Amino acid sequence: MKLSEREYPMNKGGSQPADGGNVEFRMSNFEFSGRRPAITVFFPCYNEQDNVARTVERALEVLEKLNADFEVIIVDDGSTDSTGRIADEIASRNNKVKVVHHHPNLGYGAALQSGFKAATKELVFYTDGDGQFDIGELPLLLPLMDEADIVSCYRLNRQDNLVRRINGWCWTKLVCLLFGMEVRDIDCAFKLYKREIFDHIELSSSGALINAEVLARAVRRGYRLTERGVHHYPRTAGRQTGGRPRVILRAFKELIKLYGQIKKGSPKQTQIVDSMAGR
Repeated sequence: MKLSEREYPMNKGGSQPADGGNVEFRMSNFEFSGRRPAITVFFPCYNEQDNVARTVERALEVLEKLNADFEVIIVDDGSTDSTGRIADEIASRNNKVKVVHHHPNLGYGAALQSGFKAATKELVFYTDGDGQFDIGELPLLLPLMDEADIVSCYRLNRQDNLVRRINGWCWTKLVCLLFGMEVRDIDCAFKLYKREIFDHIELSSSGALINAEVLARAVRRGYRLTERGVHHYPRTAGRQTGGRPRVILRAFKELIKLYGQIKKGSPKQTQIVDSMAGR
């Protein structure tokens, strides 16, 4: 079934809002199953000392306006800067915030696995701690969870250099070809899940393959997937690490292993939900 998207206000062409600020929405209109959402929001962080405080502050602002039953988890993946200390300070001031520390750095996939395991609410959402997404767009995903189990977003205006954009497109096409999925942006770090999914799938990827593994295993168990575009903003502090050769090499090694594991069963196509159905 081909995906149709609900239409929401955005600047023409899916670019950053014309005033250059964060996207804002009327929070009272966004519910999950007609009730107050219960949601875990977590941030995998590695050397994000200049980003983690403002990113978490923005999340708390959005979740409080949403009147959600929420918790925020910061996963410090063995940072060598002050990320861990700053995260602990935030948690000491707000009992809605928890911190998970890795010693040493274990990898992006391990950070996501720790976030999923620590989550206690009905829904679990993650985005990176680098501030390249506006969590103010999270409420737009909640109504979609009435008909889907996963909302996997894609970047409308990816703010990365040409090489990273080409690599990302090729990687998504390869993963979708191997696992029979139809996903526009496999590694977009703006995803919402029903937490129960992680009680029924076993994850092994500790590196950049983690997003592909979650979606591939969930789809094969019959969980429903839908997609939505979100804005992407330039990184203003810190350094990207996902494009390092050793990170890419690890992802391909894990991909070969995952392909062998999943292909032991019969192939199953992605179940994509039409987000306009019944609306």
